[in-house]
Amino acid sequence: MDPLTITAAAGMRSRLESLDLLANNLSNTSSPGFKADRERFSLYLAQVSAAAQEDGTGVAQSFNPVIESHWTDTTQGELRATGSSADLALSGKGYFQVDGEDGPLFTRDGRFTVTKAGELLSTSGRAFSNTEGKPIRVDPSLPVTVDADGNIQQQNVAVGRLKMVDWPTEMPSQKRGGGTFQLDAESLRGLLNSSAQVRQGYQEQSNLSPAEASVRLIETLRQFESLNKAAQIGADMNRHSVEEVARVAG
Repeated sequence: MDPLTITAAAGMRSRLESLDLLANNLSNTSSPGFKADRERFSLYLAQVSAAAQEDGTGVAQSFNPVIESHWTDTTQGELRATGSSADLALSGKGYFQVDGEDGPLFTRDGRFTVTKAGELLSTSGRAFSNTEGKPIRVDPSLPVTVDADGNIQQQNVAVGRLKMVDWPTEMPSQKRGGGTFQLDAESLRGLLNSSAQVRQGYQEQSNLSPAEASVRLIETLRQFESLNKAAQIGADMNRHSVEEVARVAG
C-alpha cells in the first residue's frame, strides 16, 4: 500500500474514534456537571520502518496520525439558576464525594433527593458523604439548607457538612456511570480539600455546549470526507500504475 493511502486510512481511523467521543459528548450536553472527553493526537511511525531508515536499508514511510490517548476536560460549566433547593453546584475546582460499591466516587452533579429514611442521595442513588466519609442523615420532614461552605442546616440547626475534595491535575481518574469519577487506592491518599463554594438553587451545565459539539461534529465529518477522497485518489493512482505496467505495446 502506498504512503498516501496509508496516511489517509490512518487519518480516517482517528477521525472515526473522534466521532465516537463526540457522539458521547453530544448525548450528554444536557447532563448537569458533565465533563467532555477530548482526544490527544500524535504521529506514529512503525518500528520496522524507522529501523530501516536508521540502518540505511530503506526509507521510512510517512508518519501516520493516531489518537494517542483520551483525556477529560474538567473545566467548569455554566452555573444556571433553577430556584430548587434540591440543586447544588460547585463554583470552583472540586467534587462532591458520594458512596460507591468499591469505595468513594466523586461528582460535579449536586442534585439530591431525601429519602423517607433521611438519606441524602444523588440522582444516581448514591449517598452524599460528610467530612468523615459517612452518609449524611437529615430529617425528611424539614427543608434542607446548604451554605457556601457545604454546611447543611435544618431550621438553623447544623446536621452535617458535605465532603468536597480535589486532586492534582496530573492525578489519573476514571469515569464511571452517573457522572462520577473514581480514583485508585494510591490516588485516594493524595486527596485535597476543595476550596469551591456551594451554590444552592443552581445546576452546573455540561462544559460542552450543543452548539460547540455540533460544530466539532461537522468539522470531523468534513475531515473524514477529505481523507476518504485522498484514499480514493491513492487507489486510482495504484490502479493506473498497474494498468500502465501491465500494458503490452502493440
